[in-house]
Amino acid sequence: MTADSDPDPDAVRLWLVERSYDDRNLITLVYATPDGERMLRKEQAATIMRQRGASVTAAVDAEPAALDAVPEEDRDRYAEEAARTAAGYEPGEEV
Repeated sequence: MTADSDPDPDAVRLWLVERSYDDRNLITLVYATPDGERMLRKEQAATIMRQRGASVTAAVDAEPAALDAVPEEDRDRYAEEAARTAAGYEPGEEV
């Protein structure tokens, strides 16, 4: 579910905290909760994203069961990045 979909009352809002590319043309997006405790990792080939016209939004909404725990050493950084993204963008805004 994306931030611009109909809201699901059980969904959790996550903010973009990390975006990386690898040598296989794979884009990895990491979205985290504002407290930096939970995350959702999305991976997709850049060519597929371009073909579908997919955009990267500042936030997504996800079911709690789809979230993973953030490693302890990344929690503060993810919380800071989530706060920075939330302060600078609307949830459905492309980043």
